[in-house]
Amino acid sequence: MAETPKIFTDADKMAHAIFEQTGGEIRLALPLGLGKPVTLVNALIRIAVADPGLRLSIFTALTLERPKPGSDIEKRFLEPAMDRLFGRYPALLYAEMIKGDGLPDNIDVSEFFFQAGAWLGNNYAQRHYISANYTHARDVLIAQRPNVLSQLMPREGNRFSLSCNTDISADLISMRHAGQMDFIAVGEVNDALPFMDGSAALDAAEFEMLLDPPEQFELFSAVRRPVSDAQYAIGLHVSRLIPDGGTLQIGIGAIGDAVAHALLLRDRTKLDDLWQAAPFPLVGDDAGPFEIGLYGVTEMLVGGLLALFEAGIIKREVDGAAIHAGFFVDARDMYERLRAMDSDQRAKIAMMPVSFTNALYGDEAAKRAARKHARFVNGAMQVSLLGDVMSDAAKLGQVVSGVGGQFNFIEQAFALDDGRAVLTLPATRSSGGKLTSNIVWQLPLTTVPRHMRDIVVTQYGAADLRGQTDEEVIKRMIAIADSRFQEGLLNTAKKAGKIAKNYQIPTAHRNNTQNVLASWLAPHRVALLPDFPFGTDFNAIEQVLLPALSGLGDAVGSKRQIAMLIWASLTLPAHPQEAAAMQRMGYTADVRLFEPLQSRVLRGALRVKAKKQELHSAGPISAK
Repeated sequence: MAETPKIFTDADKMAHAIFEQTGGEIRLALPLGLGKPVTLVNALIRIAVADPGLRLSIFTALTLERPKPGSDIEKRFLEPAMDRLFGRYPALLYAEMIKGDGLPDNIDVSEFFFQAGAWLGNNYAQRHYISANYTHARDVLIAQRPNVLSQLMPREGNRFSLSCNTDISADLISMRHAGQMDFIAVGEVNDALPFMDGSAALDAAEFEMLLDPPEQFELFSAVRRPVSDAQYAIGLHVSRLIPDGGTLQIGIGAIGDAVAHALLLRDRTKLDDLWQAAPFPLVGDDAGPFEIGLYGVTEMLVGGLLALFEAGIIKREVDGAAIHAGFFVDARDMYERLRAMDSDQRAKIAMMPVSFTNALYGDEAAKRAARKHARFVNGAMQVSLLGDVMSDAAKLGQVVSGVGGQFNFIEQAFALDDGRAVLTLPATRSSGGKLTSNIVWQLPLTTVPRHMRDIVVTQYGAADLRGQTDEEVIKRMIAIADSRFQEGLLNTAKKAGKIAKNYQIPTAHRNNTQNVLASWLAPHRVALLPDFPFGTDFNAIEQVLLPALSGLGDAVGSKRQIAMLIWASLTLPAHPQEAAAMQRMGYTADVRLFEPLQSRVLRGALRVKAKKQELHSAGPISAK
């Protein structure tokens, strides 16, 4: 370690200095997600590309990228709002090269977790993916003998903060202090990051070199998606499984937002009427306010957890902290809220390595005492009737995201007294105009094996699977499947000899349909269940367009559904905000006989959505 880091304002000069100090071979440990020093990393890439005699190996995860619109309709929607939605976040050159002509032979990049769906079909990324539990990623990295650790950091005087990424970096720095590792630490200053204190705070002397660029880049903003009926219903079911005084972990995304918002409503005793009207059997008796409060321990600090903390629901402290978290990446307003927070309050959010948050090893007795009544809530892609879970990859071995910390929290749930792992997923998905079930007989790949099955939640209810026989597990899984697929699933299970031939699905579980769900939630959508419970960067007219574009996306690939949307554009009344929505997309406000096909289809999608909202507002819809 240097007594005082050498300060650079020119990224290329600093990159040359790093190559010189490492003898022309850099094995770079790079944080996942938000903590990447993009300006410096891009300079390292440029220099290595220019000099084939240099060697650059990067180990990282979750390379953040702004979306690149593909279709014309995607461009019309996203391009005018790209900077507002995602921030002017610069592209990482290695990602651009992997998606383009490829990396030169002297550069290689391996990741252990992908931005969801970003690398599907990319041969290089798929070949270089390393499958590892989050807590094991550190050891995989150490085995590669990194000689440079680099991170994006905010500063306060002569101190810097690991801020959004203590997850692995904090352990590596501690191991260097203990003489177990030898590397140089370099950083890039970015004061848009909130300064997180405690174990995240470091003296400047920890770093050999620091880049203080003339212009700091805007942070990546993870755009919040609207919460659908299915996602809200999942959140409502999960909210009944969280005991007061317990421990909570939830993930990013619309389901995480739905869970957090449902817990806020539960604490305010706003859900009684909704529960009484529930058309699906309810599981879980935890429905009252949070008097003791929750303790949060999570690998990822998300906006929903922060909202629960700000509302005083997450308030049970452990070693002076109400939340222990490993990293964060979210919408820009979360960074701003953390920066603006009173320092004493912000100190109650303690950023820690994932070796602490994701595992019981090390001071196990204290962790067990703290993590009482733990509920670890994570998402899944598909679940089998026997309780196997697929969360990280799809058919043909293509990695969608990665296992990350999901299995870590499953293990914790089984190891802790009264710990439970709650896996959530919509009962169905639509692609290419075809609806399929996310509850299936068998999976092509498994992330969590059936012997660790616990609680599975869809919009139709919660299935408690732990300790149950295979037959009972199948019954409970069918009970939360969409009714359009229940009989087929049951027949398959009967043919396999895993359920009695005379078993019939109970009447209480035969109304698992979207119409019944919508009728249940429609009276509450405006007052209690807004599309964006924690705010959004989408403007008002974009919020009108989102459900129509979603419906249009579901129809793509189906000539029949496209024809139905065209017919709707000719026969249904105009959406109340149709003119403004069409103009926002660059189309004419008024209907024209010979308008472009995609304009006509979008108009139809808007009108279908308006008609559905009108029907749901009018009253209950038949389950048939």
